[in-house]
Amino acid sequence: MTETLVAAPPIEAERWFNTDQPLSLAMFHGKVVVLHAFQMLCPGCVSQAVPQARRLHEIAKSIDDLVVLGIHTVFEHHAAMTPVSLEAFLHEYRLTFPVAVDRASSDGPIPQTMAAYGFKGTPSTVVIDREGRIARHSFGADDDLVLGLVLGSLLSARP
Repeated sequence: MTETLVAAPPIEAERWFNTDQPLSLAMFHGKVVVLHAFQMLCPGCVSQAVPQARRLHEIAKSIDDLVVLGIHTVFEHHAAMTPVSLEAFLHEYRLTFPVAVDRASSDGPIPQTMAAYGFKGTPSTVVIDREGRIARHSFGADDDLVLGLVLGSLLSARP
């Protein structure tokens, strides 16, 4: 039995950091995309997921078909998580990959991209295949080896 993959929803961003232009998943069609959802005040993000995304981004620099994107998705402590704070956080943690600020919802605390992906919280990792479909969706710190196996499989598969 083959699993049916679901198309990845668009990223609804209020603002982007570490890029000169707003980005969209459609721009990366034909590439494998790792979407890393985090919050600055999330202990699991800071201790495990953010360092993993930073390492993965460094590796991805030498792999044309792999893209790492971040999304700062705030569902609590909204007043503390300003763009100025995020800019300082990105600098201090040396995060140079593009990071979107998830667009706030008009009807509750869960931002739009977080709701569209059904994130249970942060950190969350979504791996999107070359066709723009969700190949892996995980909540919590993702194991390096498991993530590496998923990415290796997707990168070695040619369309």
